[in-house]
Amino acid sequence: MLEQLILNGIIAGSIYALIAIGFTVIYRTVKFFHFAHGVVYTAGAYFAYTLIFLLHLNFPLSFFLSIALSALLGIGIDRFVYYPLRRQNASNMIFLLASFGVFIFLQNLIQLIYGAQILTIRTGPVREGHHFLGAVITDIQILILAVSIILMILLWLFIQKAKLGKAMRAVSDDPIAANIVGINPEKIILTSFAIGSALAGAAGILISFETNIEPTMGFSALLKGIIASIIGGIGSIPGAVLGGFFLGLAENLGIWKISAGWKDCIAFVILIIFLLIRPSGFLGTKTEKETI
Repeated sequence: MLEQLILNGIIAGSIYALIAIGFTVIYRTVKFFHFAHGVVYTAGAYFAYTLIFLLHLNFPLSFFLSIALSALLGIGIDRFVYYPLRRQNASNMIFLLASFGVFIFLQNLIQLIYGAQILTIRTGPVREGHHFLGAVITDIQILILAVSIILMILLWLFIQKAKLGKAMRAVSDDPIAANIVGINPEKIILTSFAIGSALAGAAGILISFETNIEPTMGFSALLKGIIASIIGGIGSIPGAVLGGFFLGLAENLGIWKISAGWKDCIAFVILIIFLLIRPSGFLGTKTEKETI
């Protein structure tokens, strides 16, 4: 029983980590909470559903196209909503309200197009899982864990090694100095929205292979991503990964003795405890001198 809960926690944590990383990548450059991130997660799942069942594309192609569409959606949100606000030097409160408005608008648009009913991408017969260290893991869960880890590694390599990734770090550390040395902050913001939204879309697609999808699924995912980011230290990408896996494990171990319906409550209790004990999270809130 314990082994199964730990495995379930790791799998859930990989999804939370992807959402948290995407949220953090965007936060590092724009410095406000992009709440519309949650609806991009939802859109990723519905993009995959559309490509698989309406356009009859295969799973791998649908996965990559859905990630690309999620990235484009994130770019569109920035260009049509946030960019005009940046030009007017709007306050963070205005950005926050705008992000809520985008979230509500897109969530209702998805519901208008697809309906409020629960949909599923899963097809074929249910297969027996594989036994591993006293727990059972399915092929879909292996896929979720493997793809999540691969995406995290690719992002880390991009941030650390690629020229554009280093430019993102520079803008995150000191946007004024980065602008002086010739780095275009708007280009970096677009890149951040593309990458962060692609990760959110990927998380939505992966979870849709195991669970049902519905228009309101993004709100809970957004809360878990934000909580994981805060636990790990807001603005820290490694911290977002640690926070995601910690939250997944804590939730699943927490329901060992209580009902599964208390999962969200467990997440909030963990957040409150962390804010009281260590407000800066696992690795500390990212400061201007940090480059991770």
